Amino acid sequence: MSRQTTLDDAVVRSLERYFNDLEGTQPNSIYEMVIQAVERPMLEVVMREAHGNQLRASEMLGINRNTLRKKLQQHGMLRS
Repeated sequence: MSRQTTLDDAVVRSLERYFNDLEGTQPNSIYEMVIQAVERPMLEVVMREAHGNQLRASEMLGINRNTLRKKLQQHGMLRS
């Protein structure tokens, strides 16, 4: 089983639990909820693996360094 499949399965299981827990209530803003749930822990792990180096982390993520910096700021993760 590939890492991608494992991650995909984890997302599917989490979303299925979320829908089951709604008990018929209409969901909204699912996309934003999932992005918020995944983005911060992903940034934390990648920044740790990159030893705090934003350029290296942005390359690992495949995003522009300025985009990474913006996301770190949004999550209150920038060091002073």
